[in-house]
Amino acid sequence: MLTTLRQKLLPESQRRTLEELSEDLEFTGDTVGKQSAFWSMLVLSGIIAAAGVFSDSTATVIGAMIIAPLSTPIMGIALAVVKRQINGSIPYVLGGVAVVVALGLLFSLALPADYELLGNSQISGRVSPSLIDLVAALGSGLAGALAFARRDVGSVLPGVAISISLVPPLVVVGLCLGQGSFGLAAGAMLLFVSNVVSLVIAGLFLFTVLGYTAPGDTADDAHADRTSKTVALLFTVVVVFLGINTAANYLLAHWESAVKQAADRWVADTAGAEVTEVSQRGTVFEVHVTSPSDLPPVSRLATAVEKELPDLIDLRVVNTRGEVIDAD
Repeated sequence: MLTTLRQKLLPESQRRTLEELSEDLEFTGDTVGKQSAFWSMLVLSGIIAAAGVFSDSTATVIGAMIIAPLSTPIMGIALAVVKRQINGSIPYVLGGVAVVVALGLLFSLALPADYELLGNSQISGRVSPSLIDLVAALGSGLAGALAFARRDVGSVLPGVAISISLVPPLVVVGLCLGQGSFGLAAGAMLLFVSNVVSLVIAGLFLFTVLGYTAPGDTADDAHADRTSKTVALLFTVVVVFLGINTAANYLLAHWESAVKQAADRWVADTAGAEVTEVSQRGTVFEVHVTSPSDLPPVSRLATAVEKELPDLIDLRVVNTRGEVIDAD
């Protein structure tokens, strides 16, 4: 069965040799040239990503993702485990993390102290990952491994780079750390780690199916086993944290919907009044209302939602005149 699958995925005429694949993913061969290209492109992609996140520009961030080279050593880790050998891919990944986070920290110096991080879509979209991000990363990892292994589908790698975000989350980590938002930084780092682990697992699976395993035992079996166990442990931890975060996001969405429905009923009898937005800031839900006349007593809204919201959540109403009224 595996042989049939391998033949379908990798006809011999399109298959890259193990030596070719190893040279590209493990930085062997022209080592100096590959190292200089990796670090140059990494720094450039980090600068572009930081500028894109800083200016909240999706197009700029996508450009950074296309040229980011981090997926290469990550796939190199997967290939090394399949070959049951030691290579130098891990230092490239760790060094890359340090460089890009440092760039994010440098860019954070230009942000004002009261900058609203979650008001930036490039930041808010990367600090609260969920299980669906893990699924997308696994699919992207399979596509990336296949693209590296086949001579004829390398053109899909830019698409893989866009679909699995590596450099932008690290930039966000640096920006959030620079602003003292350690919780947001942890969320962005969780997204990065989940993407890395997904790439490695997808690579392990596909490189094994495609027959890039080592012939027999090698001297590095123990190291390969430790690496495999580490990846498995990281994957378990990532799934647990993403599961918790997914449940939290679901609860917040449920509470927000309940507040919106209650607020709509609350202003229904006020001519011209409309609930324009319900937003969540920390432990406070803010209800934004436009109204040409006085609003009903806020206590009515508080009573309507008190069974939906836990005690630690507060409710606040903001009207068009800029008046802020605490519901309690």
